[in-house]
Amino acid sequence: MLLPIYLYGASALRKRTEEVTPDYPQLRQLLSNLWETLYHADGVGLAAPQVGVNIRLFVVDVDCLSEKFPDGKGFKRTFINARMVEEEGEEWAYEEGCLSVPKIHENVKRPARVHLRYCDENFVEHDEWFDGIRARVIQHEYDHLEGRLFVDKLPPIRKQLLKSKLLKVSKGEVSAAYRTKMS
Repeated sequence: MLLPIYLYGASALRKRTEEVTPDYPQLRQLLSNLWETLYHADGVGLAAPQVGVNIRLFVVDVDCLSEKFPDGKGFKRTFINARMVEEEGEEWAYEEGCLSVPKIHENVKRPARVHLRYCDENFVEHDEWFDGIRARVIQHEYDHLEGRLFVDKLPPIRKQLLKSKLLKVSKGEVSAAYRTKMS
């Protein structure tokens, strides 16, 4: 089932998320819905808070970026209860966008590598390092679990220049090729 994606300004996007237990009601259905919604919206990642669910869960599929970033080839994962252990490496800028902030793309600097502890969809624990585009997408989605958006990482002058566009998004005055929700 396609889920509506909450837009910038929705309070659901600013809350820190809660741990997920294996007996979370209808977790498999939620995962299926997240994947379906992600693909319908042509995204590379989607976090539960973006669909109004306040739990530590996100999905990523970086394969569509593999022409430019070969390390993204075949990289599709579910992250449950992810915890950032460490970020390291030289920061690099990349033009990010977000399904919750349609039609706004900005260069964001992030560290090159990330160390994450998480569970997969079967609650098998993982402790891994990711780099390159994989790290970038994971960091972006992880921020959603902490109530942060990519626009929060922009320099103050850039945020000021985007203020009117962000206001329009927060009022729902933006069109997207997928269902959206304000609160």
